[in-house]
Amino acid sequence: MIRRMIRHKGEGEKRGALLKGDERAGTIMASDKSFVEFLVDQMGDAGTISHRAMFGEYAIYCDGKVVALVCDNQLFVKPTQGGKAYIGKPKEAAPYPGAKLYFLIEDAFEDREWIGDLIRITAQELMTVVKGKKKKKKRMACR
Repeated sequence: MIRRMIRHKGEGEKRGALLKGDERAGTIMASDKSFVEFLVDQMGDAGTISHRAMFGEYAIYCDGKVVALVCDNQLFVKPTQGGKAYIGKPKEAAPYPGAKLYFLIEDAFEDREWIGDLIRITAQELMTVVKGKKKKKKRMACR
């Protein structure tokens, strides 16, 4: 239970995940690098896993694509249809105020095989999603 030790470390009240329709507010706690490194290690079988610090929190990448966020020492995985099917009934929460809903993974990340599969499924689906660029209309030059 490394997560529990790290998650409650430090002073102040923890905000917790902002659940759908939740209006709670409180002291915001930045994520611990050791917790993020633990998650990255757990996800290692999914592909090339890396992380990057952003505003006291972290983005987790799989093969160069952002697949999850770690905010307040909680793991939020980008929502995909494949991920939803794999999880079953995912708990959805916003990683920070104003964010879209992500899948909140509470304890299942302790199972290395399970979290590796979820991240692999998520990354594969995100790689196939290609957002089309809008073509600019060519302007006719006035003569």
